[in-house]
Amino acid sequence: MGYSGRVLEDPSSATAEAAPFWQTKPLEAMSRAEWESLCDGCGQCCLLKVEDEDSGKVFVTELACRLLDLRSCRCREYATRHTQVPDCVVITPDALRQIGWLPETCAYRRLAEGRDLEWWHPLVSGDPETVHHAGVSVRGWTRSEEGVRPSAIARYIIGEAG
Repeated sequence: MGYSGRVLEDPSSATAEAAPFWQTKPLEAMSRAEWESLCDGCGQCCLLKVEDEDSGKVFVTELACRLLDLRSCRCREYATRHTQVPDCVVITPDALRQIGWLPETCAYRRLAEGRDLEWWHPLVSGDPETVHHAGVSVRGWTRSEEGVRPSAIARYIIGEAG
């Protein structure tokens, strides 16, 4: 047998593909674009919540903010949402420590807790529809808060938040 001139690489020395940013960067170091891309588009944070004044427990309702597009599960007025809905919560790395009602599936919460993104997250799957196909989003079972009296919101509670 003669020498072919080909050098076989040692698999242990091969460089792996670079890990995605969410696995290598702390939340505080992410760019705005990276941070925004973590939102999976589930719409769960846009559901109205009710806090029990006595216990402090937070309950989630099936009512969505009037700005939520119930089909896409995205805010129709994202850039100006705070003007139209002053109590809209801004999720930031610091705020994550204060927000106990984010769902277990939320990418921000998962990463803050040291977990990775789920297979259905658009950054992993490459498809913004997988969050809906996996049944994680509010698509198809929620309704807008429009037309619901504030005194009736508690009737729409579906469970404890978080």
